[in-house]
Amino acid sequence: MIDIIFETERLVVRRLRDSDLLDLMAVYGDADAMKWVGDGQPLTEEECREWLMVTRSNYEKRGYGMFAVELRFTPGVIGFCGIVHPGGQEDAEVKYAYLRRYWGQGIATEVLRGLIGYGVGTHGLSRMIATTAQENAASHAVLIKAGMGRGELRADDDGGFTQLFEYEVPKSAA
Repeated sequence: MIDIIFETERLVVRRLRDSDLLDLMAVYGDADAMKWVGDGQPLTEEECREWLMVTRSNYEKRGYGMFAVELRFTPGVIGFCGIVHPGGQEDAEVKYAYLRRYWGQGIATEVLRGLIGYGVGTHGLSRMIATTAQENAASHAVLIKAGMGRGELRADDDGGFTQLFEYEVPKSAA
């Protein structure tokens, strides 16, 4: 099995390993960063272990899932990205999260462009979505720079709203 999924000018994106547990906990255990992810709560060690198992299952079922992101010339995981189907949804959804010290450096945009290319080129995905908190302007900018368009604003069960972003392969490229 090939570990490296794709590379960009500055980054290497690879499959998750069991040894990534502490890195998962560093990113997804950060309460300030997690206010933008899921229910807004940091993940526990047990939830991170479960995530590794789910990811392995996704690799087997779909050939893709969540991946680790490393700087090309500096060892160590700086964050995670991937293509998933939360709750079994039909649409492939792109996700990403990084250590806060790497925010604002264009890394999320660079990886997301590569991730979209990987989904289209390797897996034939013609449509991918992303969802963000309505007020997460930084992620909105990343998604737009990466080639996604702003979609509908969805009402959540808790009274809040989720902003949808969409990427569709241009008809001329299909």
